[in-house]
Amino acid sequence: MPTLEDRLRNCTRSAVHLEMRDEYMPSDPRFTAWRNGARNDPADSDPERRPWLRLVADLVAQGVEVRRARIVSEPVSDYIRFEHHLTVPTVRAGEQVRWLPRRRASGLALPGNDFWLFDGTSVVFHHFAGDGELAPDDEEFTDDPVVVKLCSDAFESVWRQAVPHADYTLA
Repeated sequence: MPTLEDRLRNCTRSAVHLEMRDEYMPSDPRFTAWRNGARNDPADSDPERRPWLRLVADLVAQGVEVRRARIVSEPVSDYIRFEHHLTVPTVRAGEQVRWLPRRRASGLALPGNDFWLFDGTSVVFHHFAGDGELAPDDEEFTDDPVVVKLCSDAFESVWRQAVPHADYTLA
């Protein structure tokens, strides 16, 4: 089964990601360190130590548009503060990121899970347990055109209303 990185590297036009949870992977050691006061670790901005940055830069250099939209409750959780902190290097690498306060999403039709949409033709849903950790069956792939359209429409509706990262102030 292809990994997320494999799927991203196979994109030719676009990769979009919609995140709708306020808590992810609370056991992540980087989050624990951040919560305990570690800030501005050089590893956060180093593509050699943070492979996501290298991947994004590679994709963007190949002409792939990488966008992420986050729907967040306000006031934001500690985990969202952590994500916001890590977003600056991601944006520098070429990923476009926007934030949508959850109360502005009430009128939007959204799928039940976070997802990646690849080139507008396939989707991987991510499944999490109630505590924010990845569920044992954490990925679900589909190329069903109806589901792909739902996800594409949902992402674009969020994107239109969301605030660009540079303009979003944590509440």
